[in-house]
Amino acid sequence: MNIAIVGGGIVGLALGYKLSKVKENKVHVYEKEKEVGFHQSGRNSGVLHCGLAYKPGSLKAKLAVSGIKQMVKYCNDYKINHDVCGKIVVASNEDEAKLLENTAQRGNLNGLKGLKYLNNKELKDREPFVSSHKTLLVPEEGIVDYKGVMISMKENIINSGGNVFLDTKIEKVEEKKNYIYINKNSSVSYNTIIYTTGLQSDINFKKFTNNKLKAKIVPFRGEYYTLEEHAKKLVNHLVYPVGNPKFPFLGVHFTRMINGDREVGPNAVLAFKREGYKNTDISINEMLDYLSYLGFLKFIGKNFLFSLNEFSTSILKSSFLKKTQKLIPDISSSDIKSGPAGVRAQGIDHKGNLMMDFDIKTHKNQIHVINAPSPAATSALSIADYIIKNYIK
Repeated sequence: MNIAIVGGGIVGLALGYKLSKVKENKVHVYEKEKEVGFHQSGRNSGVLHCGLAYKPGSLKAKLAVSGIKQMVKYCNDYKINHDVCGKIVVASNEDEAKLLENTAQRGNLNGLKGLKYLNNKELKDREPFVSSHKTLLVPEEGIVDYKGVMISMKENIINSGGNVFLDTKIEKVEEKKNYIYINKNSSVSYNTIIYTTGLQSDINFKKFTNNKLKAKIVPFRGEYYTLEEHAKKLVNHLVYPVGNPKFPFLGVHFTRMINGDREVGPNAVLAFKREGYKNTDISINEMLDYLSYLGFLKFIGKNFLFSLNEFSTSILKSSFLKKTQKLIPDISSSDIKSGPAGVRAQGIDHKGNLMMDFDIKTHKNQIHVINAPSPAATSALSIADYIIKNYIK
């Protein structure tokens, strides 16, 4: 079977890796950038998510739990730098403690092992600078070099007889007699084409199927600060707040990176361009596309204070710092400097609800991964299994 994959992020590469292991398959991955993982996959916080807070029975829950096991095994097999260091989730008051208990219950229902509430001594032994009313230890979470994972997957696809075409944008797809031809001059025919295009997924669905989608991808930029060298001692592993169950964003948290750096973030602010990693990255046409979308306007109407609060953390360092001090009161403005940013491709349905689960749609012999934000990186190999099992005939 000849299979084309459009999008060289971690989900597309994981699909390519899995499919190319079958000798009968010829797999071609097409990526519009000059390197794989240029967008979401290469700009996240590098965390291995084990499925703690996702709704039991959801795709996110199922695929994160199986995905982290596969990802850790992949890293062991191919010598990719990673560390299953565990994380703590912090409740700062009694109301948050109740949310934390609900989160732990979800984790237990999802099959997580070793969840444990830490007493004050155990907390101080692990994270001496963290202030907490109630603390949950999640031992199965960790950190990883996702760029290393993607380079390895790319090499494995090529070594299995497939190919990864960089700097190749798909402009046109033609279907003739149940075969797919990519771009005008292509002589290669494909049985199936899979789109894993993240920030462009809804655009590509409409473009290549001529069908309407009752949702739109809206880009939310996540901005990080990096801890200065002298402040790295403030964080040993991973420190998270209790997430708001209304939103898929995990809140401003501290992360020990696989290279030893420490990051704090992200916030979640509307980007002015789908691939807008800075405040100065602006596309009027792209902004009009989602700002005029009724679903987005309904989302803002229902979540105005949340949106305003997140925006304040983007323009005011003091506002961002206030969120970090909730977890580590000793941190100061001189301890952090501006760091990298990523853009989350977040689906919003026509009713103004954030899409809380992965979403996959088909059209003839096309497969479109529409909504696949975090924990898609951790879950990439299990997402690939799910698509292969359920959608590829």
